[in-house]
Amino acid sequence: MNIFKKLLPFAVIVILSYFSYKPLLGPGFFPIHDDTQVARVYEMTKSLKDGLFPVRWVEDLGYGYGYPIFNYYNPFPYYLGGFLGLFGIDALLATKTVMLLGILLSGFTMFILARQFWDDLGGILAALFYVYAPYHAVDIYIRGDIAEFWAYAFIPLVFYGLWKTFKEKKFVYVAFTSIIYALLIASHNLTAMMVSPFLLAFVIYLIAKNKKELIINSLYLFSSLFLGIIISAFYWFPALLEINFSNVLSQIGGGADFRDHFVCLPQLWTSIWGYGGSVRGCTDGVSFMIGKYHILTSLILFTVSVIFIFWKKNSSLINKEKDKLLLIIIAFAAFLTSVFFTLELSGPLWEFIKPMEFFQFPWRFLLMASFFSSFISGGLLLFVFKFTKNINLKYIWPAFIFLFIVSVSLKFFVPQIKLSKESADYTSDFNLKWTASRISDEYMPKNFIKPKSYNEIKSFNSLRGTDIVLQSLSKKTQEINLELNVLKDTSIIFSIAYFPSWKAYVDSNPAEITNKDGQILIKVKSGLHKINFKFVSTPVQTVSNLISIAGILAITIGIIYSSRKHE
Repeated sequence: MNIFKKLLPFAVIVILSYFSYKPLLGPGFFPIHDDTQVARVYEMTKSLKDGLFPVRWVEDLGYGYGYPIFNYYNPFPYYLGGFLGLFGIDALLATKTVMLLGILLSGFTMFILARQFWDDLGGILAALFYVYAPYHAVDIYIRGDIAEFWAYAFIPLVFYGLWKTFKEKKFVYVAFTSIIYALLIASHNLTAMMVSPFLLAFVIYLIAKNKKELIINSLYLFSSLFLGIIISAFYWFPALLEINFSNVLSQIGGGADFRDHFVCLPQLWTSIWGYGGSVRGCTDGVSFMIGKYHILTSLILFTVSVIFIFWKKNSSLINKEKDKLLLIIIAFAAFLTSVFFTLELSGPLWEFIKPMEFFQFPWRFLLMASFFSSFISGGLLLFVFKFTKNINLKYIWPAFIFLFIVSVSLKFFVPQIKLSKESADYTSDFNLKWTASRISDEYMPKNFIKPKSYNEIKSFNSLRGTDIVLQSLSKKTQEINLELNVLKDTSIIFSIAYFPSWKAYVDSNPAEITNKDGQILIKVKSGLHKINFKFVSTPVQTVSNLISIAGILAITIGIIYSSRKHE
């Protein structure tokens, strides 16, 4: 019975969130802005099957020349899809499963956080606000940004971990927080950058809340975030230090210049729901609503909290719930800060804080606005219960509010159109090497010359060079073996995108690799040769892997030590 009681709120969230994930059920898929998701899951599965781990390189994307997408782009959600693929689940179903799990996780994590302050019913309400936030629908069914909405799901859990670390002062919560923070970073580095200042502010608030234990609180709280950074080093360290081996920096400016993507204030309240893109001004083809009820509920609770704290100091509500009322005020300030950074009014700060240009779109801060407004909204039932004396109404009110939030929000969680597509449509050679590759080719070398058509893509079977006969070829993601009959000394361009992880061997002897128009070139003397290419860790990747392993060992040792200490 006790287990049933604990699981019941999660079951309620699954049921009431049904309309948010309903389009993912059944066959087919729908068009999204980043229509590379199925291809990426497929390629992750393929790399894992070939024994590559951690996965940094994929074989077919990048116009068939391969590229190190997961050296730069957020890998965690794709690992989930990739591991599902290892069990025989096709790429489309694996992708939809990852999306569905990300939606449900956002509700679960907000419930876990919010119930610490608003109890179970308030936690469920906050979870529904969070799941049904309009920007969440944009991320899922319009933008199709799996990485971002998985990071969205981890945000509440990091705050929860910090809160429990502060309350319990047990190393197990330090370990928990560090792992979740690492998953947040590995899910979407830009969201991690965005949320981190808010996390630091929360840490400072918690430390100031109990100055008597300032040192121990500082040690535990800052350690939890620091260890999260260490554990995720396998990803962010190479992404940062090896960025010049890709064309990722080309994504800053141009059509993704933050100056062109500020939100107009009225758009935060209401805007036409569309499936288009973001443009300069107020005529975007996509909605940037926060949610009317998110705004109204947060504003009402903030106003009531201010009234009770500053004008009704002798109220019984103040005596019992002062900390919660203060938290509402602080969360509302964070909400306003998030909104501020979506507006052109914040432009001078965007110009001054240079790393913010990596965010590309100021409206990404709607993630944080959705988080804070949803968390605050869970406090609504605190006031309902305080001012409702009829015991029956205490159960009727939550049910009514739950159903109301679902009914007014479900209209947003609908794709533009449902397509009768199968996994094979997304994993065909043409889609991988041309359609999906054209959508996202920023992970290719800067000097790579893009093919102008699918027919221009060269394979190993059409090796360029003079007097070369291909005798045999075997390939997998991280290793390529060829036997060539070279009639005279020549330089050969191989259909592999240049990246320093690739090492070449001719007859087992190391060969020098040259970057020729973004592809690998080696010199080969005349004769019959066995040529081998291996994808290995660069020194930067090796160090980053070791740092992550050290972080995992640190929390493992910490858990063992702390558990023995408390025996």
